[in-house]
Order: sequence, then structure tokens, then C-alpha cells
Amino acid sequence: MLLIATKYLTTAAVVVLISEFAKRSDKLGGLIASLPLVTILTLIWLYLENQPTEKIANHAWYTFWYVVPTLPMFLVFPVLLPRFGFWISLFLCTMIALGSFALFAAVVRQFGIDLI
Repeated sequence: MLLIATKYLTTAAVVVLISEFAKRSDKLGGLIASLPLVTILTLIWLYLENQPTEKIANHAWYTFWYVVPTLPMFLVFPVLLPRFGFWISLFLCTMIALGSFALFAAVVRQFGIDLI
């Protein structure tokens, strides 16, 4: 139970820390947010919970492939935000990310990488 509480508190602290840095500096907040902190924490939690190395390695492998199709969202969001406001822009970018993921998954499947 202590490990679960530690996981929640540490992970929440990372998100709060990033948002606090982002309030003070767009560039520094973006830099810190772009670091794979959540993935690193997840790898640590999996390791501390004695998960098999294959499971830990697979998590890193799939994380890479799932990040790639989400990148267009970050380019489109700043363009949509002034035109549609926050919530609609966020929704549209989420749809773009899902569409990009579906297209990307179909393309990489031809190379033997099964993401779905």
C-alpha cells in the first residue's frame, strides 16, 4: 500500500512541478514536459514491482511507437487555440492524435510492428 501511495504522490508531484515551471517560463516548461519523466517513472515502478525485464523493455518499445503519431497534435494546438478556444482546440487535437495514430498503426503494421 505504501508503494502505491508513493507512486501516486511522486507522479502527481511531477505533473504539478511541470505546470509550475510552465507558468514561469514557456521554454523551460516545454523542455521539462518533453522529457519522458512519466515513462521513466513507469519503468522505475515496474522494476520496483519486480516485473519481468521483457515487460519493462516492451513498455519502452511501445511508448516510442505511441509517441510518434501524437507529435502533430503539438504543432496544430497553437494554431487552433486562438481560433477555437481551449476546450474545442484540445478536443480537435485529440481527434487529430487518434486519427494520426490509426494511420500510423496501419503504416507500421506493413513493417511488422503491431500497435493495435
